[in-house]
Formats: sequence, C-alpha cells, structure tokens
Amino acid sequence: MERKYDTFSIEDINLFKLKLLNWCARHDVSAFLDNNFYDSGYSGYECLAGVGCAKKFQIEENLFSALSLFVDDAKDWIFGHLNYDIKNHIEDLSSNNVDNINFPDAFFFVPEIIFIIKHHELTIGSVNANADVVFAEINQQNIAKEELHPVRVIPRISKEDYIHNVAQLQQLILRGECYEINYCQEFYGENIDISPADIYRRLTNISPNPFCSFYKINDKYLLCASPERYLKKEGRSIISQPIKGTSKRGETKEKDQQLKQALYESKKDRKENIIVVDLVRNDLSRLCEEGTVHVEELCKVYGFPGVHQMISTVKGRLRADAKFGEIIKATFPMGSMTGAPKKRVMQLIEKYEQTKRGIYSGTVGYITPHKDFDFNVVIRSIMYNATSKYVSYQVGGAITFESDPESEYKECLVKAAAITQILSGEVD
Repeated sequence: MERKYDTFSIEDINLFKLKLLNWCARHDVSAFLDNNFYDSGYSGYECLAGVGCAKKFQIEENLFSALSLFVDDAKDWIFGHLNYDIKNHIEDLSSNNVDNINFPDAFFFVPEIIFIIKHHELTIGSVNANADVVFAEINQQNIAKEELHPVRVIPRISKEDYIHNVAQLQQLILRGECYEINYCQEFYGENIDISPADIYRRLTNISPNPFCSFYKINDKYLLCASPERYLKKEGRSIISQPIKGTSKRGETKEKDQQLKQALYESKKDRKENIIVVDLVRNDLSRLCEEGTVHVEELCKVYGFPGVHQMISTVKGRLRADAKFGEIIKATFPMGSMTGAPKKRVMQLIEKYEQTKRGIYSGTVGYITPHKDFDFNVVIRSIMYNATSKYVSYQVGGAITFESDPESEYKECLVKAAAITQILSGEVD
C-alpha cells in the first residue's frame, strides 16, 4: 500500500486544528492527537490525525505477539488504543464490573489519510485520496459553537462509600498486601445527547494539555485532556513519565507559587511518586540493555491549566530485539494507574471499584512507519457511547497508608473540575 505525501502551508494553526477536528469527527474511525504547543523537551509533533481504516487490528488470542506482527507488517502509520483491561491477557485476572461505554479492549488501525502538523506546515499522507480536495474540504468546515444543554451526572458510589473503601484499602496496606493503590470512581449520565467534537473543544480550551486526543470508533468516543505520557520510543531510546502528586492552581501568582512549593515538599506525594518510579524502572529493566535504565528527573512539579502535577522521567535503551507487543506486555498497565505490587493491586481494584475501567487508564497513541511511538495515559477524559446515550468520566488517586480519605475525595473533585464545569454548562 503506497502512501502519497503532500505539503501545505498553514497560517493560523489553532483555527486549522479546529476545522480538522470537525472534519475527523465526521468519519467512523478517527484519531486526533494534539500537543497544544507544549514543549517538554520530548515533544514531537504539534498535531497528528488519522482518518479511515485501511487495515485494522482487534483483540486476538495471542494478543502481544499478534500486535507485534501487525506493527512489523504494516510499515506505516498506526493509531489506536489499549484498554486497561488487557491486564487480563498479562496476568490471571478478570474484569466483571459494569461497562456502559464498551470500547474494544484493543484496536489499532492504519489510516487511509494521515495529517501531520509541525510548525506552520501540514503534511497530508493519503492512500488514494486527493490531498488538495481534502485540504479544501477541511478549510470549508464550519466551527460555530453549538448549544450545550447542561448534563446531569451522578456518582456511581456515594462520598461515604468512597471514604469507607479508602479506609478499607488502608487496612490492607497496613497488613502488607500492597504499598500503594490507585483507586478510582465513576460519574455518569444516562439518556444524554451531546456533540462530542464540541465537548472536546470546550474541554481542551480550558485544559490544553500535551496528550489530548479526540478518538472515535463508530459510536464510541474518547474526549481526552491528559497531561501524562505512558511511553515514548525514539530509535532505541524509551522514556516513561509517570505523574503522581496533584494540587490546584492559585488565584494569584504568589498563591500559585506557594501551592507549587507545597506540592514539591509534600512527603506523601513524593512517596507516591517514588513508588511508581520504582515500578517503572523495574518494568523497563526487563526490556532495556543492562545498566541503561535511569531516572532523568525525579518529582519535578509542572504547572498545567487547573492543576500542578509532580512528574518523574525514567529513561532506558531498548534491547535491539524488543518488539512492540513485548514492550507493552512488560509495562502495562502503567504503574501510575495501578500501584504496587502491580498484580495484587489490580485484584483489589477489581474488588473495590464499581465500574470497569475500559479505555480509562488505558492508552491512546500512534506508531510511525519506523516503529517509533508515543502513547498517553487516558485520564481527565470523557467517554461517550452515542448509541446508548451514556456519558461517563472516571477519576481517582493514589492511596497510601498516610492518605487522608477526605482529602483524597477532594483531590478527585479537583482533577475532575474541568469536566464537571463543561458538562454542567458553567463554561464555554
């Protein structure tokens, strides 16, 4: 399958991205990945999008070897996702909680058309489409705001039950069953009609994070404003950047700096972060050349719209024979969304959470024709099933023995604030 590339100049990148988003949303299968001009030193493309399905990969019996084979055979751009629940293909685990979104556990596709935005240049790579016609169609898109009817969401569990469960988990930690566990809860609405592209635009307007994605498979939508990277591969170099530790932003510059410094000095948050860093180092050491896995940055606090986050960067040099499926199997699910030890906390997550995580705390990303890749952690996200008219978001945090259950609940609300404001119609 030969892909033809054409290049176009873009004057207003923000305006063009909005038009491209609307155009992508018209198709049955699409992925729109936006960096939002964030420069971390590891940023790649400003925006990537893939539309249409020339080839696809769905869940198979020998998942990871089959996934490696798909990537090796494609020799092309690939977009896709993995649900949290592919853990069941890694360990002897199950996922039996309610799931009203129903993303497939794994889905990857070679797009019919790919869009690459870097600086003020757009590259369109197409299999059999006319790039000039496509470019003209996108520029003709209407991006007028749509009327949003406030969406009422309710928690899957009560605040009292959440706090009770956190206390129960802390007793298990005291008994030595685990050290840290990421515990999540769901908020949802039923019989809801929304315009997914418009909701995504509103979400990323107030949370323009570096791993945002509008992702669609037929009637299922992910509207993601994630600040977190799961894994990036460039040549033989691989990095993971787990986030653990969150605080709200201050209303003044002085208050904002105080909150940032308080997060940096928080023993609880640093402990949570370091536990996950140790997990990531252990995962990567199974894939990398001996002695190459190291912590490049530990517990650095970065500011994002709405929150400060504590981020660490773990880096290594991959073995020459490490395949894509093997890399995923060794590192998934990401430590920041599970805890330690990983298998035991995944058993406890299944027991104490009421909703199947699905694509939440899974990953969405891309693979290049040279088998480099970049994948996010699906957090700060709205999931929507247009057929059942069910809208959902999940949110959680790391629980340790030092955690205060009331504070953990409040942290959940801070993390979900942007989503709550948008769905309730408080912001445009």
